Amino acid sequence: MTDLLTTLLADFQAEGDRLDALVAELDEQGWRTPTPAEGWDVATQVAHLAWTDEVATAAATDKAVWDGYVLEAINDPTGYVDASALQIAQDPDLLERWRGARRTLQATLAAYPAGEKMPWFGPPMSPASMATARLMETWAHSLDVHEGLGVEMEDTDRIRHIAHLGVRTRNYAFTQNGLEKPAEEFRVDLVAPSGEVWSFGPEDASQTVTGPAGDFVRLVTQRVNRADTALVATGPDADRWLDVAQAFAGPAGSGRDPR
Repeated sequence: MTDLLTTLLADFQAEGDRLDALVAELDEQGWRTPTPAEGWDVATQVAHLAWTDEVATAAATDKAVWDGYVLEAINDPTGYVDASALQIAQDPDLLERWRGARRTLQATLAAYPAGEKMPWFGPPMSPASMATARLMETWAHSLDVHEGLGVEMEDTDRIRHIAHLGVRTRNYAFTQNGLEKPAEEFRVDLVAPSGEVWSFGPEDASQTVTGPAGDFVRLVTQRVNRADTALVATGPDADRWLDVAQAFAGPAGSGRDPR
């Protein structure tokens, strides 16, 4: 296992543990607290994480089970994910199911053969890419749960993985929105929660994005409206990117309304 994968899995676990600590003592009413995602309560958010961790494990370990998930997705491409989350949200053992799913996935990714990729709904993914994606989703859905429960979620430097993913998916975001991808790279300078500056892209790039890393990761996971961030874009393509950025696979979402 590479040092990068070790770090990713440790940070993935830390994000899961933080959310676990928040929901572990909730009563039934607490689990049914609405979150910013329309139609999703706290239980649905956790159920979605459990389901996706289970699917990722199947993709890496059991072709027959994985193929079954793929067929279900083909039969209902727009509603499959929501339907699965809403169903699992009714499981009385939801918390234990999620705990088991993430432990199993972490062990599966740690043991996955080096240099090989696992199938996924989009392009095949390396264990490090899958760990990054699961960390990103765990963080984003945890943010929804924190907001639903009225609890402040402090940013940590673990969000660097999400920031990196947000930069790497720039062209994907343009394509998903029917736009031609930019011909040149951007320079992205983000101020981390620790105060460090994280830089991506060439120093001499003519188009840039600067601002707080916390704002950037919220934007690329569509947890904040651009108008409510301190992000600054220089150049027309960079400016357009902040309108369409998404670090997740699938159709472009509608984003969040301004506060």
